[in-house]
Amino acid sequence: MRADDADNLGEVAEKLLLDAALESIPYGFCVWSPQFRLVMWNKHYRDFYGFSEDAIHRGMTLEDVVHLSARLGNHPGEGPEAFYEHYTSQLLANRGGARHKAQEVVHGGRIIETAHVYSEQLGWVVTHEDVTDEIARSESQQKRKLELERQNIRLDAAVNNISIGLCMMDARGRLVICNEPYARIYNLPIQLLKPGTQLEDILAHLFDIGMSTGGTKEDYINWRRDVIARREYGKNIHELSNRTILMQHHPMKDGGWVSTHEDITEQRQAEARIQHLARHDALTDLPNRIEFLEQMARAEAALKRGEKAAVLYIDLDHFKAVNDTLGHAVGDEVIKQAAVRLWGTTRETDLLARLGGDEFALLLRPIDSIDQAAKVADRIVKAMRTPMNIGGQQIEIGVSVGIAVGPGDGITTDQLVKNADLALYKAKSEGRSTYHFFETGMDAELQQRRSIEAGLRLAMQRGELRLMYQPLLGLEENCVTCVEALLRWDHDDRTVSPAEFIPVAEETGLIVPIGEWVLHEACKTAAAWPADVRVAVNLSPVQFRHKDLVGQVRAALTEAQLEPTRLELEITESLLLADSESTISALHELRSMGVRISMDDFGTGYSSLSYLRSFPFDKIKIDRSFMRDLTSRVDSQAIIRAVIGLGQSLGMSTTAEGVETEEQLAMVREQGVSEVQGFLFSPPLQPSTLANLLHSETAKINVHRKAS
Repeated sequence: MRADDADNLGEVAEKLLLDAALESIPYGFCVWSPQFRLVMWNKHYRDFYGFSEDAIHRGMTLEDVVHLSARLGNHPGEGPEAFYEHYTSQLLANRGGARHKAQEVVHGGRIIETAHVYSEQLGWVVTHEDVTDEIARSESQQKRKLELERQNIRLDAAVNNISIGLCMMDARGRLVICNEPYARIYNLPIQLLKPGTQLEDILAHLFDIGMSTGGTKEDYINWRRDVIARREYGKNIHELSNRTILMQHHPMKDGGWVSTHEDITEQRQAEARIQHLARHDALTDLPNRIEFLEQMARAEAALKRGEKAAVLYIDLDHFKAVNDTLGHAVGDEVIKQAAVRLWGTTRETDLLARLGGDEFALLLRPIDSIDQAAKVADRIVKAMRTPMNIGGQQIEIGVSVGIAVGPGDGITTDQLVKNADLALYKAKSEGRSTYHFFETGMDAELQQRRSIEAGLRLAMQRGELRLMYQPLLGLEENCVTCVEALLRWDHDDRTVSPAEFIPVAEETGLIVPIGEWVLHEACKTAAAWPADVRVAVNLSPVQFRHKDLVGQVRAALTEAQLEPTRLELEITESLLLADSESTISALHELRSMGVRISMDDFGTGYSSLSYLRSFPFDKIKIDRSFMRDLTSRVDSQAIIRAVIGLGQSLGMSTTAEGVETEEQLAMVREQGVSEVQGFLFSPPLQPSTLANLLHSETAKINVHRKAS
């Protein structure tokens, strides 16, 4: 049963118990809230004032009830406003817990004696008794008042202490009343629910079904008797039949007592769950950052004694691309599968935690040598290399690991966590899907990375970015057919390598505004070239996550007044890694405008051929890594031959990158490559130098002369 269901059942049971008690007493009864609104009443109360059953309702104001009463002939000789003012003054003056009595005249000349007492939980509890005959018969008046007082004591105890399970005992330890939840909680047989049942009989039954304080039945009964004898409020939590029961003891003035009993099993479970969630990740149920850091702090004492422990910081490779392109639902499944694989590499004494996003941490304790940490890291990297099958899609997610080993790399939590993070950054910078130990000097590398990020944020504003242009030679045309725009950054008296700042720009999202600037600048420059020369611009996968990439391209072409067919956009296989519908849609929209789409660095990814089926590229650029060994390795020659043949059969032109020797040129020409690019023909040029080249007769290069 859920906690809210238990609460609802408790409320219904309480109402039934209270209704029965109210209707059984021989006098009128009502309760006014501290805001003078009607809370409860019984039939005698309505009868005394002539109220019909539907004339009053819960929440009705005292003022409305007074006016209704006056219309029915009650309180003759006193207007409703005056009576209301007098009555509320009496109520407000009596909030100290004392019982205040007064008399009222109602219709028919009957005299009603009212008595009210204030309760912080309820408000004013008011009793109403027709004392008309008692006044005439003074001999019986005192007896009826005493009876009324005794009934009020019992009613006050029931009203003010009622809970989910309720049991009232008199001063002799005999059952006066109990409710159904009480009987259900303790599975009491019907013979123990009868008024007059002795406390010892009930306690003996409870002991027999599993209730005890750890001793004998007599010990348990004596303990309960001791609680009663102290005549003090008390509470106790005990377990019974795998349930947790909260019992509270409330002594009464006449020597009896009321005990309330509440099944708080679900409440305790909910509290335990909340405590668990506070220290565990909701998605993977692994310990979270708070729990990990606290466990780290506890390990500091062992590190100070010289024991070894290792902290591994783990980051999923390419997760952001998957999450952004396939959605958070797939991203969450990747995280869960990754957590299972990581957990499978750990030992029982290790602590694996999810720190947030795609970051995990692993505390290895204890270890004998750094080799143990290396073996675990190697298992992690290998475990994550296998593609994940999620929703029928094969998703490649690698992992990078940074390792700090204490006490050598630090003995405090802050030191080890910081150094493991630095080592992780080093592993990611070395190509990902690997692990790296912390080394002295890594902090300086991180500072350099942060310096690059800070400088990059101001690079466009300061005019530090510029474009260089490298020509591509069309072998059949024997002239420059395309020019690739290459981004350069001049910062702090040096030209920062793209290999340094492009990854930072992609990680921070700065590549989006920078890429937009490159598009506009390249199109504007190309507009001044001969009409048969195209410009090629590289696009980052991050730019495709920007919803208005197509709009940015269209705006750049319009501003430069450049024909779309003269723009060539180069993408890498990583963009198609997640096979995003939005990405493919954007590519088709760009191509429908007339823009050419080229696959850059072909052959370096996992499944290049499958990507050629997902989109009809205009050009394939063969990665320069195949060109280095072209003249010495037969396999490289075979790959080049196959790619060029594939491009021809699919109607795609091909470009060989990194052509630096005449021999390389001759071999790719022989295989029928469309274009070549490399230092054999031209390095990247300044815009003005390139313009002179394109507009001079040197743009026509005598390839036959070079080959002869």
